[in-house]
Amino acid sequence: MRANIIIMAIIAVFFYLSSAVYTVWNLGVYNVVEWAGTLALGLTGALATLIGFYLMLVYRGQHGEIAADRLDGDLEDDDPDQGHFAPWSWWPVSVGAALTLVFLSFTGPTFLLPIGAALVIVMMVGWVYEHYRGNFAR
Repeated sequence: MRANIIIMAIIAVFFYLSSAVYTVWNLGVYNVVEWAGTLALGLTGALATLIGFYLMLVYRGQHGEIAADRLDGDLEDDDPDQGHFAPWSWWPVSVGAALTLVFLSFTGPTFLLPIGAALVIVMMVGWVYEHYRGNFAR
């Protein structure tokens, strides 16, 4: 994980520098700031910074190195429980379909916005509470 943090830091610095060079270059050639490229490169650097910061917090929370960070480590040495995932869950697909309706309403048929928003809320509640009922209730 330490290697991933270093890679994200390198990517962040690269995109911040690219944003600065892009801005200076446009100022030198066209005498204006081209905001689309400047913001895109800067926000890409910010995204890499956020991912690196998250990985750093996870690394600190684990109190040390994971097996993938050691040269003598194997994949089997890590904790096999990497999270809890719902088997055979259709809720993510239904949330995606409801979000499709919401984003489709932005392109024209605006009457779909409240319908899609209501479906997103219902589907998200279903996804969050799927382990409290049915076959997988705890």
